[in-house]
Amino acid sequence: MSDAIEVRRDGDIVTWTLNRPDTRNVISDPDMVEAFERAIADVNVDRTARVVVLTANGPAFSSGGNVKHMRDRVGMFGGAPAELRDGYRQGIQRIPRALYHCEVPVIAAVNGPAVGAGCDLALMCDMRIASTAATFAESFVKLGIIPGDGGAWLLPRAVGLARAAEMAFTGDSIDAATALEWGLVSRVVEPDQLLEAAHELARRVALNPPQALRMTKKLLREGQHQSLESLLELSASMQALAHHTRDHQEAVAAMLEKRVPGFIGE
Repeated sequence: MSDAIEVRRDGDIVTWTLNRPDTRNVISDPDMVEAFERAIADVNVDRTARVVVLTANGPAFSSGGNVKHMRDRVGMFGGAPAELRDGYRQGIQRIPRALYHCEVPVIAAVNGPAVGAGCDLALMCDMRIASTAATFAESFVKLGIIPGDGGAWLLPRAVGLARAAEMAFTGDSIDAATALEWGLVSRVVEPDQLLEAAHELARRVALNPPQALRMTKKLLREGQHQSLESLLELSASMQALAHHTRDHQEAVAAMLEKRVPGFIGE
């Protein structure tokens, strides 16, 4: 069987492509969960990786949980309530935990429908660009279940509480234009322009010093739950480290000398 996630490297940019088009890229199966953890672990220890683009093969971005497995009560959807609870905790919930701790910025290039946990997967990324063919649905309620993968935490942070409630309580899908209006995505492009648009954004991110990028992402994450005082203390500590990097010295020199900087990640 082919890899659940295809990994491709283009200089400083890593592309992850969900590769289960026959299931519309469900993410609840063990091979996909493990593939995410491996890909993220590899990026975290690779100091030359500066940004990730996440996209998918086939017409769908991700259909989320495996509905056939829900019907058959197998895999993470089988067993007594206590077993189901552990199935979620030891299964699909490993993906939001891993992506939350991915140290480099992640851009979702949403090529088609992002449904249920597939919608939440896009929300786990730092930035989102959508094809005009993309749709987004927080559709758990239509299956008589709740967002089991962190969607109730992710969605309000992207679109605000009222719109998150509308999406979660109706389960209805929104199109790419509405997603743009609501702030769920930052850009909408034609399908044949999606990957180029995502990689153009990735290249703009990758121009910057990699250590500063990783620390900035960490501060953005911590700022979601820390007090201002706590974040200021953490920012001061990280800033002290940043000022002592060779890339900071190169950035200052390049700005004063009016030239393009060359960063080495040190």
